[in-house]
Amino acid sequence: MSESDGDGDGGPGVGVDDESEVGDGDAVSRVDCHVKVLDDEVVARAEQAGLDAIVYAPHFTRLPEIRREAERYSTDDLLVVPAREVFTGPWYERKHVLAIGLEEPVPDFIPLETAMDEFERQDATVLAPHPEFANVSVTASDVHRYADRIDALEIFNPKHLPLHNRQAREIAESVDLPPFTSSYAHLPRTVGVSHTTFDVPIETEADLRAALEDGLARRIVYRNGLDRWATTAGELGHLAYENTWKKVDRLFLSGIEPTHPRHIAYDGRFEDVAVY
Repeated sequence: MSESDGDGDGGPGVGVDDESEVGDGDAVSRVDCHVKVLDDEVVARAEQAGLDAIVYAPHFTRLPEIRREAERYSTDDLLVVPAREVFTGPWYERKHVLAIGLEEPVPDFIPLETAMDEFERQDATVLAPHPEFANVSVTASDVHRYADRIDALEIFNPKHLPLHNRQAREIAESVDLPPFTSSYAHLPRTVGVSHTTFDVPIETEADLRAALEDGLARRIVYRNGLDRWATTAGELGHLAYENTWKKVDRLFLSGIEPTHPRHIAYDGRFEDVAVY
């Protein structure tokens, strides 16, 4: 391990071929705070990487199904924590927010303010993933506005270029928010490329929520070398696919999204705030 400035650009003090880390505290639990995929391969890769927990938050999937899958794939060695990454705002200005500990479903395609109010009502743990990235993220202004409701902000994401990671860290420091990282894995092979370590055992969802909310000592750990850049290229390629053909299929060919505010599953609670 070697100390890093957190931007993952291979600068001074950054390991080239193993892992780099930033933060304080001794590693006790290793957590990948955001993955989009979950199957036997993902579990095997997570366990091989020495992870103790992963947070599973697939796109456009309702909370009950996420919970079932998380329970199904949790093992004695790996805790799978269910979560929702809610897509707020219109399609041209989406703002993703990650919530752990929801008791009631929250749909996508609602205003950011509505989502944050709902998270607060349910006392959820709120994370800000990939801030200021493309058109799918909360902005620095959003972070400042909701700093008292956000429990941690992602300062390293494998999809990011070094500029994005530096910018994310500056935002976190500007409002004194605790950091986290994740693999943000949309592809199984990405799992384990980066993780957050805590100096307390993480054995339950409640343990993870407490660690995130209480600002406990943590380290941001990521691979830093050719393998990491191959991961970045693969994930960016997948992002391009998601925002071209897959989006066309979702918007025009597949009918109403399972997480759309007007879906019957939400009993009309959010129909009046649907952004499209």
